[in-house]
Amino acid sequence: MTIGIIGSGALGASFARLLAKAGLSATISNSRGPASLADLVNELRPTIKAGSVEEAASADIVLVAVRWVDAEKVLGSLPAWDGRIVIDGTNPVAFFDPATSPDAQDASNPLAAYGIKAVDLGGKHSSQIIGQYVPGARVVKAFNHNDVNVLNEPDVAGGKRVLFYAGDDAAAKAEVRAIMEAAGFIAVDLGALDVGGPLTSLPFGPLSTHNFIRM
Repeated sequence: MTIGIIGSGALGASFARLLAKAGLSATISNSRGPASLADLVNELRPTIKAGSVEEAASADIVLVAVRWVDAEKVLGSLPAWDGRIVIDGTNPVAFFDPATSPDAQDASNPLAAYGIKAVDLGGKHSSQIIGQYVPGARVVKAFNHNDVNVLNEPDVAGGKRVLFYAGDDAAAKAEVRAIMEAAGFIAVDLGALDVGGPLTSLPFGPLSTHNFIRM
């Protein structure tokens, strides 16, 4: 089993650290190229290496950890997925500067003061959209529902932190669950993408931002 990571921001880097701590190997990538990842790779060697987006996308399991506004551009240029597993770690939110953007004055947006707004998906949930960008992939929604910093803290107050996942392919979900459990988390299956995906999607999913600990 090989693992790729597309995106080296907060989620991508935290996921790489999670894998390295668990002794799992992966190729991480970003739009700026492998050289820009030298510091992270030096920190996490020998299990984590840098590669191109195409190299990361060729892995058996690929975490998509890019900003929502970049997802179509990044994923749309990649080769066929041929049944490989895509972990959809995205959330349909857009970011803006609350000090300068007119969006900060939007009274209908409860998150305006934080520089975040939900993206209108026209009645679809985020994994439906991502699925369109990765035709032929087996999509599992995971690693998106909480602050990325919790990926460094599976053990909390004598218990284990809970991570949620959802998908339509049982074998693909089992592979993602194995990664979660290898990293020390309690993995909870929320069922199909159409059910579990919306439950955990930021910013308004009922299970998003909640920290659950199994004692």
